[in-house]
Amino acid sequence: MIKVTFAALFLLFAGLQLLHAQAKLLGAAATTFTKDEHELLDLSKAKWQWMANKSTDTLNGLFAENCVFVHMGGSWGKTQELNTIKGGMIWYKKAEVYGASVNIFGNTAILLNDIDLLAVVGGNEVTHAFMVTEVYLKEDGKWKMGSLTFSTLPRPVKMNSNSNPLH
Repeated sequence: MIKVTFAALFLLFAGLQLLHAQAKLLGAAATTFTKDEHELLDLSKAKWQWMANKSTDTLNGLFAENCVFVHMGGSWGKTQELNTIKGGMIWYKKAEVYGASVNIFGNTAILLNDIDLLAVVGGNEVTHAFMVTEVYLKEDGKWKMGSLTFSTLPRPVKMNSNSNPLH
């Protein structure tokens, strides 16, 4: 049992190191982006504001019907996520984005966002450092979100109360 636990921890930390080493996040170096990459990065940034504003009608148009959401407390689909936002079970109050990248594979795009998220969960204000993975699918010329996953980062939270949201 100890060997299995050790092996699992080793793989977890090795994977985090590879993710950090391979992800092309903004802020690390100047990069040229394609039209689609710019569109997706702008869409992702707007999405954080829509979530903060609890704009569920706009988010409903962004989320694909079979979209999945993976949180620290569980995973669910589009209807549950929209109800969670609308009902205030999770209020994505402020996302401070420190870096973002996008990789496009045909009609599929994977975005990574290095963020600190200030949220109200169950009435309690909490802040966490996350690597957020967003998967988008291009349908009829329009990008739709297929998945949103929050992975806790092993770094200290950088956000302070005087930070500007969503820059």
